[in-house]
Amino acid sequence: MKYKFLIINILFLVSSHKIQAQQLPHVDSVEMLLTNMAVQLEATEAVDAMYNFEFKNAESQFHRIRRFYKNHPLPYFLLGLCQWWKMMPNMDKTKYDKKFFAYMDTTIMKAEKIYEKEGSKKLEAAFFLAGAYGFKGRLYGERHNWSKATFAGKNALKYMEVAEGKSDLSPEFLFGDALYNYFAVWIPENYPMLKPILWFFKKGDKEKGIKQLETVVSDAFYTKTEAQYYLMRIYAAEKERSTREKALAISEYLYRTYPRNAYFHRYYARMLYSMGQFTKLEGVAYTLVQRVDSTWTGYEEISGRYAGFFLASIYHSRGQVESAKKFYKKTITYSEKIRAYKSGYYLHSLATLAQIADKETKLVTAYEYYQKVKRNAPKKHDTYKEAVKYLRKNKRKYKKSLKP
Repeated sequence: MKYKFLIINILFLVSSHKIQAQQLPHVDSVEMLLTNMAVQLEATEAVDAMYNFEFKNAESQFHRIRRFYKNHPLPYFLLGLCQWWKMMPNMDKTKYDKKFFAYMDTTIMKAEKIYEKEGSKKLEAAFFLAGAYGFKGRLYGERHNWSKATFAGKNALKYMEVAEGKSDLSPEFLFGDALYNYFAVWIPENYPMLKPILWFFKKGDKEKGIKQLETVVSDAFYTKTEAQYYLMRIYAAEKERSTREKALAISEYLYRTYPRNAYFHRYYARMLYSMGQFTKLEGVAYTLVQRVDSTWTGYEEISGRYAGFFLASIYHSRGQVESAKKFYKKTITYSEKIRAYKSGYYLHSLATLAQIADKETKLVTAYEYYQKVKRNAPKKHDTYKEAVKYLRKNKRKYKKSLKP
């Protein structure tokens, strides 16, 4: 269901800051804050702080920006985006929702006042209105509040159209165009049942959208990393290995640039696994597990589940059975803490531990692992079929082994 509103929630425009100077620059009544180079230079370290999950540092700078530009939507948008990135490693957690919506609503209120003006100020306001509504729509979609997601998405598109084609004023404006062009085609290709929803929207152009994202990566400041994030995901979904190698390169860049970002760390590990680069993966995944166990900011059981399975697979392929068992068990533990009982990582970890136990002639252990698989796996899943076959075959032996 959440894909139903993807097309109207694609304007997730990002920016962040960190300020070191004692005095922020004055911006006159004509110039857009988005294009003020002095502000951008002051903001550079804060961008890194937010994406590197140093949230206290980033937020202190965002509050400083607010003191200087309290009537501008920029600082409120930045503070809202900080809440967004706190959610990114695990979108199921709702503890940041209240602050996120409050900051985005304030962004909208401040931007609406500026929107009444003409010229570049109106366009800048449209940028923030599209971004704030777009982010709100996406989170409403994550929370399955479809009516609010629809309302927010329609508003995002309305304001995006105002700023459309204005990349000559700022490359930031190109980000929304790029996402629309790509997803307006991608959605009906992958979800044909949603085609009627798109009848009233303008046509997209996937290739153009990708080229526009590449331009944003090259030229933009506030939306640069978000464009890289989308390019990474777009490239990763393609079948051609050469295209997926582009996704791997972006994921590595993001991981190296923001080494404390749990989401980028996890995605890099996933790309290494999918591309079969296990030598690099081992160290990356091991660090991921260590940080989850040490409760680093943003490092949660979802990341641990991935990394644990990757390490278990590596050690299993090398014949290091005890190390493999250790990390299959950790994968199971992480999965159960977040109730990810249908996860392939969880089910395959259980099934593989059952296979190992059977080879070690530990029938009771193997049988009990397969019982867990049968309880949780969908009936069409390969592990379910494997479990049912084993349980039927060894039912009598298992009951006999339990007798005193």
